[in-house]
Amino acid sequence: MKQVMNTLKRTDAERRIPVLKLEIDYELATLFDALKSKDQKQINDSKRKLERLRLELVRLEA
Repeated sequence: MKQVMNTLKRTDAERRIPVLKLEIDYELATLFDALKSKDQKQINDSKRKLERLRLELVRLEA
C-alpha cells in the first residue's frame, strides 16, 4: 500500500512541476512590470508569491 501511495505522489508531482514553472514565469513577469512602474505593493506581493512557489518547487523536486 505504501508503494502505491508513493507512486501516486510521484505522479502528482510530475504533473504539478510544469504548471508550477509556468506560474513562476508569470509571477516573474508580474514582478518585472511592478518594478518598472515602481508599484511597491505589487512588488512585495509578487516576492511573497514567488517565495511560496519556490518552496513548493523545491519540495516537489526533492
